[in-house]
Amino acid sequence: MSGHSKWHSIKHKKAAIDAKRGKLFTKIIKELTVAAKMGGGDPVANPRLRTAILAAKDANMPKDTLEKAVKKGAGELPGVSFEDSVYEGYGPGGVAVFVEVSTDNKNRTAAEIRHVFTRHGGSLGAVGCVAWMFTRKGVITIPADQISEEKLMEVGLEAGADDLKSEEDTHFVYTNPTALHDVRAAIEAQGIKVSSGEVRMLPTNTVRVEGKEAEQIIRLMETLEDHEDVTKVSANFDIPDEVFEKIGS
Repeated sequence: MSGHSKWHSIKHKKAAIDAKRGKLFTKIIKELTVAAKMGGGDPVANPRLRTAILAAKDANMPKDTLEKAVKKGAGELPGVSFEDSVYEGYGPGGVAVFVEVSTDNKNRTAAEIRHVFTRHGGSLGAVGCVAWMFTRKGVITIPADQISEEKLMEVGLEAGADDLKSEEDTHFVYTNPTALHDVRAAIEAQGIKVSSGEVRMLPTNTVRVEGKEAEQIIRLMETLEDHEDVTKVSANFDIPDEVFEKIGS
């Protein structure tokens, strides 16, 4: 598994802590608002909104908070207007980093993201400079104690999944973005608890980093993930297990 996959696993484990701090809710509310603004407030006709609603439910967001965010995005309630934006650049060791944000002030966010890259040994680049190194995929996260890898592979592939990977105590099912909801529904129909399901940019190749550069890229990822406007961060780093464990300890 690449370092990016390890990072995704660690990020998932931190979600409960982030929820307590309110960070996760803030990010999901923004996504609900933007999704409803772009595709309307009906989740049946708006796949992006449907994904955001499931993420809100996965995070145990109160129903009234969820509904209010959707109504604001659909124009039924007054609220701040958020816009999607993408930033691309390179981290230490030439690692490609793809950052997705939702912001009400692009100038402020651009300056802050640039500063984060610079402070952690990276550099912000032009739009398109690293996007070609990633592909957009649906990612369904499942606790490993819910089902064996072999059984999940059988269920997932039959439902239309593309691939399955296991990392420590977590299974990751990968799908075409348009098949995410159908595959998740098929898995849940088997009585399997799904932790999360989202569309992400996944790297098509990886860059191996060690030592100081490995520490820097982890710090860069952490800082970007913690930024209030950042919704998703993807990177193509690969860190040896022993080095990754040392950094995380």
